[in-house]
Amino acid sequence: MTTHGDAVGPASAATPAPEQDDDVKAPAADDDATTLVSSQSDEPDGTPTESAPASVSDPAPQPAEEPGTEVRRTRETETAPAEDEPVQAGQSVATDEPVEPPAEVGVLATALSRLRAAIGAASYPLVMPSAEDARRVGRALVSQLDDYLLPRLARLDAPLLVVVGGSTGAGKSTLVNSLVGAPVSRAGVLRPTTRSPVLVSHPKDLLWFRKGELLPGLVRTADPGSDPRTLQLVASPALGPGLAFLDAPDIDSVVDQNRQLAAQLLAAADLWLFVTTAARYADAVPWELLTTARLRGTVIALVLNRVPGDAGGEISAHLGEMLAAHDMSAAPLFVLPETTLDDQGLLPEEVTKQLHDWFGHLAADANARAAVVRQTLDGALAALGPAVAGLADAADDQAVAARALDERVMAAYRTANRTVQDGLQDGRLLRGEVLARWQEFVGTGEFLRTLETRVGHLRDRMVAAVTGRPAPGRNLQVALESQLVTLLRGVAADAAEQAYAAWQAHPAGAELLEPSLQRPGAGLPQRADRLVRDWQQWVLELVRSEAGDKRFVARAGAYAVNGVGLAVMIAVFTSTAFIPTGAELAVGAGTTIAAQKVLEAVFGDQAIRTLAARAREELLSRVSVLFDAEAARYTDRTAAVGLEVEPGKDLRTAGADVERARGKLALTAISFVPLEKPAP
Repeated sequence: MTTHGDAVGPASAATPAPEQDDDVKAPAADDDATTLVSSQSDEPDGTPTESAPASVSDPAPQPAEEPGTEVRRTRETETAPAEDEPVQAGQSVATDEPVEPPAEVGVLATALSRLRAAIGAASYPLVMPSAEDARRVGRALVSQLDDYLLPRLARLDAPLLVVVGGSTGAGKSTLVNSLVGAPVSRAGVLRPTTRSPVLVSHPKDLLWFRKGELLPGLVRTADPGSDPRTLQLVASPALGPGLAFLDAPDIDSVVDQNRQLAAQLLAAADLWLFVTTAARYADAVPWELLTTARLRGTVIALVLNRVPGDAGGEISAHLGEMLAAHDMSAAPLFVLPETTLDDQGLLPEEVTKQLHDWFGHLAADANARAAVVRQTLDGALAALGPAVAGLADAADDQAVAARALDERVMAAYRTANRTVQDGLQDGRLLRGEVLARWQEFVGTGEFLRTLETRVGHLRDRMVAAVTGRPAPGRNLQVALESQLVTLLRGVAADAAEQAYAAWQAHPAGAELLEPSLQRPGAGLPQRADRLVRDWQQWVLELVRSEAGDKRFVARAGAYAVNGVGLAVMIAVFTSTAFIPTGAELAVGAGTTIAAQKVLEAVFGDQAIRTLAARAREELLSRVSVLFDAEAARYTDRTAAVGLEVEPGKDLRTAGADVERARGKLALTAISFVPLEKPAP
C-alpha cells in the first residue's frame, strides 16, 4: 500500500552527496541592485508597474514608506553574504555580474537572435491549411526565445526555475505553499484560482528574476492579483539559493488567457513539476503538454496528488505504464496521499518530506542544477530545428499559393487575349453593321460583286465617297469602333468571371475575393472606347506617315487618308495577308477582297501586308495592356500581402546556423550526475 510520501518509478542509482567546492566565494554587495526597486503603484490606465517582491517572513501588506526607506530594507535582504559568512557548497547567489560564458555561447546567442528576426519577418497572410499552425508555432517560438532561450543562454549560472503546472484543482498552489512552508500563492475551491503567476525564490536570487530578462513580458509586482500580465515575486528563506518555484495557471483553465499563459510559462521552465490527481491523471490535455515538453527536452518531474490509500498501488502502476508508453519512464514520480490540510492550508510535513528533500538536494548540488539547465536548454534548442523547418515549409506554401492564384488569373486573361486575336482573324467582326457600312462606303452589293474587274472605277468612286460624301465613311468608322468595343467588353466580362471562379475554388483566393471582382472594372467601358478611338487615330497617323513616301503620293493621288485608313482597319479585321478563310467567305469574301484591292491599288501588295500586320500588332498590344489592368485587380491583392519569392529560405538558413552553433557549444557533452529519482 502506498503511504505518505511514497514515490513510484523505476529505481536508479542515487546521486552522491555533493562535494565541497572550496572555490565558491560570496560576491560583493551590489549597490546597483537597489535601483531596480520601486514602490507599488498603478498607472492611470490600469497598467501594473513594478514593485519590490514580497517576503514570506512578512507577508502582510506594509504601510507606505518614504522614498529610500524601501531601498534600505531591500538592500538589507538582498546584499550578498559578508566575507566572514560561510557559503554552502553549491550555493548560488544572484548578482549583476554574470559569469563569463564561453565564446561559443555568444555565437549561439547571435544565431538565435537572427532566427528570431527571421521568424518575426515571416508572414502567413493567405488562408492555407498550414497557415494557422505556422502563426501559432511562430508566436510560441518567439515567446520561448524571448522568455527563456536568450535570457537563459546569457546567464547559464542563473537560478534554476521550477514551473509548477497541472490541471485545474490539482493542488499546485497548495503544494508550492507547503514546500516553502507559508501561504505564498493563493489557493481555494473557486476556479480558476491561480490567475497571476507567483514566483518564489530565496531572497538572494530575487535580483535575477526582478531584472526581467526571463519572461520579460510580465511586469514584476509584490502584491497578489488576477492580472495575467504580472508576475508576483515572493522571497522565501525556506528555499535554498539557486532554486525557484513558479506557480502557473491551470493548463486546462476555462479562461483562454490562463491557458495561453500557462503554456508560455511552461516553455520558460528549466524543470517542469507536473501536478495531477488520482482522478485527473489520464486527462488528454495534460498529456499533450507533457509530450510537448518531452519533445522539447524539458526535464520533467511528476506529483500524483490526493491518492486514496487503498488505490495508491494500482493508480501509481497505471500512471507508470502511461509514462513508459509516452517515453517518460525516467521522470521522477512522487505520490502524495489524501490528507487533511493544517490551519494555514498546508500539507503535513510528513506528506511532502520526500519531495521537499529531493528539491533540497537539487538546490544544494550545483552540478545537478547545471545538468538540468543544460539538458532543458539543449533540448529546447534541438527542438527548434523541426519547428523552424515547418515554418519554412508553411512560408513556401504561401508563395506557391500566391503564384498559383496569379497564374489562374493570368490564364483567364491569356484566354481573353486569344479570343480577341481570333476575333480579328475569323471574320466575326465583319458581320452586321460593319459589313453594311463597308458596302455603303464603297458602293452597293452589286458593285462589290463586280469590283474585282473594275478597280479603276472603284478608285474614282473612292475619291467621291471620301471627298463629296463623308457620311458613309464616318458611319463605317463608328461601326468599326462599336463592334470592337463590344468584343472587348464581352471578353473582359468572361475573363473576370473565369478568374473569380478560379479563385473561389482556392481557399486562399476565396478569402481575398470581393463581389466586384466578378465583373469587369468600373471604368472598363470608357477605357475600351478610348482604346479603340486611340487605335483608329494611330492607324490614320500610320497612313499619313506612309503618305510622305513619294511613291505613295504618286500612286494615291486623290485618295484621302481617312478613306485609306478605314480600308486598313477593315483589313485588320480579317486574317493576315487577306487570305480568305472559310469563316471569312461565310460572311462575305467580297468584303475582304474589296479592301485588298483598294489597298493594292494604293500601296502595292507588300505594303498591304506591312500595314495590316503593323495595325493588327498595335491593336493587340493595346488590348493586352487593357486586360493586364483588369488582371491587376486580382494580382494586386496577392502582391499586397508582401510575399517574397523564397520566403522559407531565410528561416532555413537561420535554423541551420543555430544548429551548427548548438553543436559547437555541446551543452550536454559535459559529464554530470543524472537527476536523482526518489527512492522507492
